[in-house]
Amino acid sequence: MNLQRISNLPPLPPRPVDSHKGTFGKVLVIAGSSGMSGAACLSGMGALRGGAGLVFLAVPQEIQSIVATVNPCYLTLPLHVEPSGQLTGPSAKFLLPQIYDSAAIAIGPGLGKLPWVQMLIWKLYAEFEQPLIIDADALNVIAESDQSLPAAAGPRIFTPHPGEFARLTGKSIAQIGEDREAAAVEYARQQQIILLLKGADTLITDGTSIAVNTTGNSGMSTGGTGDVLTGLLTALCGQGISPFAAAQLAAHLHGLAGDLAAEDLSQPALIASDLLDYLPDAWLQLQSQTENE
Repeated sequence: MNLQRISNLPPLPPRPVDSHKGTFGKVLVIAGSSGMSGAACLSGMGALRGGAGLVFLAVPQEIQSIVATVNPCYLTLPLHVEPSGQLTGPSAKFLLPQIYDSAAIAIGPGLGKLPWVQMLIWKLYAEFEQPLIIDADALNVIAESDQSLPAAAGPRIFTPHPGEFARLTGKSIAQIGEDREAAAVEYARQQQIILLLKGADTLITDGTSIAVNTTGNSGMSTGGTGDVLTGLLTALCGQGISPFAAAQLAAHLHGLAGDLAAEDLSQPALIASDLLDYLPDAWLQLQSQTENE
């Protein structure tokens, strides 16, 4: 099978002059747990910096007040979890209307692996018709489950780092490294997903096409940077561009923000929240390049 290699970036999402917040999509990020509120915050702020019109964060009730105080621009939805590890009935009824009113959803950053997480992943996978971004603990739940994923109701984007990809495939990181592209393409084709395999030269593939990201640096090898990427990707999907284009553009902007941050701050001192501060500069640079082409 011939693999189409994509080197050009996709067009940026349009920003009509007569727009309103509904124009740019309502997105939902399901994230966070006790001790992992930062993952939810970084994902939410990544979605804000990605241009989403409305950003909702569904988080466990015990961390809602922490998450809500970090940034006033996203909205928080509290989830109550029973001692058995399942969502309470009222929480499930409260969350479901938000799910089906979303233009894109991400699930997984800092979420943990309680039973309700698996239940929700399988439900979203089978029923949510819009783009679903599966990251972090959601990937680990899938990797550890003996239950096959249901047929997907819509586009699905997996965003593993090398360790998570090793768990998904049952191969070692070293085995994957022997031919990273082939492993990524094979998995994406088998699962009928878009795979964004993070790392140096991040790969984006749907099993028939592949793009290699050229931005980013070793300073981004620090906790939380993947959470920012998840939010950014969700926002781009929510603005209506194709999921493959959204993954390609998110990886480029995310890495470019890291490059701009490292120029000012150094690679060793770079932290995930710096990416949020430099995403506006990354957008401006990319917009300028687009206008000059």
